[in-house]
Amino acid sequence: MEKAACLSTDYVPITESWSLCSGEETHRIYRQKLEELTALQTSCSSSISKQKTRLRDLKRALQRYKRHASREEAELVQQIDANIKERQNIFFDMMAYLPKKNGLYLNLVLGNVNVTLLSKQAKFAYKDEYEKFKLYLTIILLLGAVACRFVLYYRVTDELFNFLLVWYYCTLTIRESILISNGSRIKGWWVSHHYVSTFLSGVMLTWPNGLIYQKFRNQFLAFSIFQSCVQFMQYYYQRGCLYRLRALGERNHLDLTVEGFQSWMWRGLTFLLPFLFCGHFWQLYNAVTLFELSTHEECREWQVFVLALTFLVLFLGNFLTTLKVVHTKLQKNRSKAKKP
Repeated sequence: MEKAACLSTDYVPITESWSLCSGEETHRIYRQKLEELTALQTSCSSSISKQKTRLRDLKRALQRYKRHASREEAELVQQIDANIKERQNIFFDMMAYLPKKNGLYLNLVLGNVNVTLLSKQAKFAYKDEYEKFKLYLTIILLLGAVACRFVLYYRVTDELFNFLLVWYYCTLTIRESILISNGSRIKGWWVSHHYVSTFLSGVMLTWPNGLIYQKFRNQFLAFSIFQSCVQFMQYYYQRGCLYRLRALGERNHLDLTVEGFQSWMWRGLTFLLPFLFCGHFWQLYNAVTLFELSTHEECREWQVFVLALTFLVLFLGNFLTTLKVVHTKLQKNRSKAKKP
């Protein structure tokens, strides 16, 4: 008993000293470094913000000066403007590693939470997980649309499918907003497209069963099957194309696959264009069908006309954006061919 008591009294100070010297000291250093990191982030953000303001002022002054400048001066102004754009791109990459205020959408969904990932590995891992999420959910939506079209003819299963669409597009908008906060350059229509698709899926979910719904049901499910197949091809081939371009240093490591066509896809993915245009015109066909159904004497649902407008907006956004990308790329290729 005396030996056991001696061992216990010897053991207690050893554990206490280990806890104090190792665990608590490490935690103290960690907190100190964390405070230093926060101070550095604040200082760096403030400095970049001031320099961005100066660049904007300089750019406005150059635009005013350029109107009355000679040819040599105009060339100098153009060179300075190019340097300003390069500096702005550098600031954009720097801000991707600094905390920033969330946009309106993320504030509404998540609140004032810092979503900035501090390491390049963490950013790429989140981006890769986002790509896998899109690919897996596209396969699930394809199977769901096939099941509803050919096997399950119940309104409940249709509602489950439409609810899955709402959840999928809502999740995409949140994840894309987080990726944009971390330096992803996805912008323009391909961001707005998912918000419009979320709204469309929500309206489809609230559309009550009836004669008009049954008239459009099979057409919508067939469109969903085709759209999922095209999206699967896009995600599969775009991931491979982006991997190759990143290895060559031609694309940013946070560039994303999109449900459309962008300039970087010109080499190797032009075979997707016929499928994309077919999907765009199917959206127009859905809009025309719904406009006709909205004039049916049995039509009492507000969802019919709203869905027709939404499909029309999707068609115009997708078609015009894709057409603009193709037109711009063809013009660049022609100008390169004319140069000696």
